[in-house]
Amino acid sequence: MVVSLRTMPHPDRRRFIKLGLAGSAALAAGCANTTTEAAPGSESPHAKGPLVLSTWKHGMAANAKAWEVLGSGGDVLDAVEKGVAVVESDLSNRSVGLGGMPDRDGHVTLDACIQDHDGRAGAVAFVQRFEHPISIARAVMERTPHVLLVGDGAERWALENGFAPRDVEIPEVRAAWLEWLRTAEYNPVVNIENHDTIGMVAMDASGRLAGSCTTSGMAFKIHGRVGDSPIIGAGLFVDGAAGAACATGVGELVIRTAGSHTVVELMRQGMDPTEASREAVQRIIRQNKDMDGKQVGFLAIRADGVFGGWSVYDGFDFAVRTNNREELVPTGYDRTWEG
Repeated sequence: MVVSLRTMPHPDRRRFIKLGLAGSAALAAGCANTTTEAAPGSESPHAKGPLVLSTWKHGMAANAKAWEVLGSGGDVLDAVEKGVAVVESDLSNRSVGLGGMPDRDGHVTLDACIQDHDGRAGAVAFVQRFEHPISIARAVMERTPHVLLVGDGAERWALENGFAPRDVEIPEVRAAWLEWLRTAEYNPVVNIENHDTIGMVAMDASGRLAGSCTTSGMAFKIHGRVGDSPIIGAGLFVDGAAGAACATGVGELVIRTAGSHTVVELMRQGMDPTEASREAVQRIIRQNKDMDGKQVGFLAIRADGVFGGWSVYDGFDFAVRTNNREELVPTGYDRTWEG
């Protein structure tokens, strides 16, 4: 790990507040106001006008930036890039960006992807020392014929294309890694933001969609491990004709079901976003005998502005921003976490 004098304050990590069925029911019913109301015949709320959704509490700051971009006339693709970049720059965040937890060899490795309304996509995986992998992913989309660059090759290409590396050392992170080396044990805990990405999906006033996803991945993972976050169709999928979806949680489970693609295809077939997200979650549950402590959640926007989400366990909150709504709300869920 690179040694530096930089330190950043880090708030105590805590389990997300457990939210009961009443909270989930409130989401399913939607919040009636001038821009968000229950969609007719749907379990999901409906936004009239611009809409930004992103995962977890850190999505609030991301949404605020994305909304600023949309409000100033920026493209929805700019919004989803700049929005999640705020979280990448937050060195107190332990699951996104250079402040994230390292792998078992002590390296912080980053993954990201981005996709636009027309299905163009770019991604990077297993990159180190770059503050904004989401911007590199966008550059891959716009400047190359490829979708995904990884590891040393991605880093070399980033340098050649004007992205500057940044060395960061955070004593708290190093101490956690050294403690892990001493015990050589790691058991991820549901709804603690130490292994969760930020995923964002957004719609502008004209109905154009885009999405982004960025993460430092699971703490103390095997060096070289890549989860769902940079995989188009797993951590993120956008199809302007049908909708957009993103995922969070244990990436391996999402990859095995092409989770975000599954949600979008179910919406294409007529399901609303809440129903589609729940079906994707239930497929994961059916496929895996042991789901103890393994959280997965999906967020989705249908092409008509209906939106929703679902998760395996309670406690998965997502950030919503519309013309007059800015809040953190719970998804519905299949199981209550009592660990």
